[in-house]
Amino acid sequence: MLSKKSILDVGDITTEDVMQIMDTADSFTDISKREIKKVPTLRGKTVVNLFFEPSTRTRTSFEVAAKRLSADMINFTASSSSLEKGESIMDTVRTILAMQVDLLVIRHNHSGAVKMVDDMVEIPVINAGDGKHQHPTQALLDLYTIRGRMGKFEGLRVALAGDLLNSRVARSGIALFEKMGMDVSLVAPSMLLPEDFSCFKVYSCIDDVIEDTDILYMLRMQLERQDRKFYPSVDEYSRFLSLDGDRIKRMKKGAVVMHPGPVNRGIEISDSVMGGRKSPYDNVLIEEQVTSGVAVRMALLYHILG
Repeated sequence: MLSKKSILDVGDITTEDVMQIMDTADSFTDISKREIKKVPTLRGKTVVNLFFEPSTRTRTSFEVAAKRLSADMINFTASSSSLEKGESIMDTVRTILAMQVDLLVIRHNHSGAVKMVDDMVEIPVINAGDGKHQHPTQALLDLYTIRGRMGKFEGLRVALAGDLLNSRVARSGIALFEKMGMDVSLVAPSMLLPEDFSCFKVYSCIDDVIEDTDILYMLRMQLERQDRKFYPSVDEYSRFLSLDGDRIKRMKKGAVVMHPGPVNRGIEISDSVMGGRKSPYDNVLIEEQVTSGVAVRMALLYHILG
């Protein structure tokens, strides 16, 4: 049982909750390796993916997680709903609640929208990303991926590099990484750095941290959230903030690279590092993050509904 029924923010999750989720995710990772990847744990429960913003990884991950626990999953997409006819978000939610569903997974392009819905409903709500605010399940799956590779959290050095200004992944990740005893630093130019992040160690170039960090977390350039041009050119961005073959070879032994996806190839990470079917570098954990996402979200659904 978690300390709160809804997961809206990393602040809703205690360190005890984190370890409980991690330990449960271990057992669900084993289930996902079986030939029959399904257990009857949530049979009879109905989960709704309520996505008002495009998504591949998060929505599919929640769908797979729910189905592996034998829950019924309903996918709602704003572009094909009555919202296009002028229906309000609140009326859409009321309609869905009338179908006697058990949990809402919500993504919205406005910060605070998920909290607004949670305030009006009595069933649990999971925030799958709201505007520039929070993405708590991404932070949890990242932490689980780190534990799988590093075996610990305390004292690890993590550097988040890129578009910190527009990144909900960064806000969730920083809060959870610090909560678990990790040493956090940031790599970004001043125009991509929020004012409230000035208390952190800030560097302007990946080269300043590449040899000392344990986890280099590359953030996606949030082009769809930018209302103006923050950087003069892609070449200029790549010069200071892109991970290429030369830089990854300079990372210390055991250090890893992470990215929330999707990767803008040639901007955050070069084609040579990304590779084809998989990266030629075994310390690039992007696919492991996706795999972790299913197990962690299974664990969350289990603890909330099970």
